[in-house]
Amino acid sequence: MELDIFEMWHKMNPIVKSAIVVLTIQGLWGITVTVDRLLMLFMSKRRSKTFAQEVSEPMERGDAIAAMGIAEGAAKRSHLARFIYEGIKTFEENLALGMGRDRAAEFTKRNLERTGENLSMSLNKGLAVLATTGSTAPFVGLLGTVFGILGAFKVIGQDGGGGLSTIGPLIGEALYVTGYGLMVAIPSVMLFNWLSGKIQKYEAGLANAGSELVDQLEAGAIGGGVTGDVEPPSAEQIAAMPAE
Repeated sequence: MELDIFEMWHKMNPIVKSAIVVLTIQGLWGITVTVDRLLMLFMSKRRSKTFAQEVSEPMERGDAIAAMGIAEGAAKRSHLARFIYEGIKTFEENLALGMGRDRAAEFTKRNLERTGENLSMSLNKGLAVLATTGSTAPFVGLLGTVFGILGAFKVIGQDGGGGLSTIGPLIGEALYVTGYGLMVAIPSVMLFNWLSGKIQKYEAGLANAGSELVDQLEAGAIGGGVTGDVEPPSAEQIAAMPAE
């Protein structure tokens, strides 16, 4: 049987056409999400590498303020820079309130955990589209097939009979919709798993960088100064601080 897509589309009933339109939208949306996440990972890794080179010298000499200044300028472009900025800023602010290094490092660790959760939501943005497409596309295709077959039986009822030569092409066209649904669903599931793995690996790298920063801050290898925009603690703040 020769496949004429345009003729097939012209003969399809509206419900089957709707199923194909939905599947096409899901497929295009999934491609858009995949390209967007891949570009995000590529650009962030590239910017983080540049940031790491810029911040290495002040970090090596233990200049937390200089490192934080560099990180602040790159925080909007690099996830690693945001981690470093949030970590040093929190640590220095807590030191300015009179906390010891251990306690300031504990507060810094908690803040980095919250920052990591927010970054995770940003990194995984759009992946739900791939997951939803992978789970629903086969059923959308099956729905189109069901209504296509019902249309074939309707033709039999109207003509009062007919063999395979009459309903065969109609049923074949209906089954194409199921195949189309699977063609959309299978790549979506594979891309979702692949992207999830890459993002989880990236998140693990950020978490390790945050943990290493906290260790260095706690050990005194970095930090100890007070940021210029942090006011000295008031008497009320000192009185309200828990004992070490």
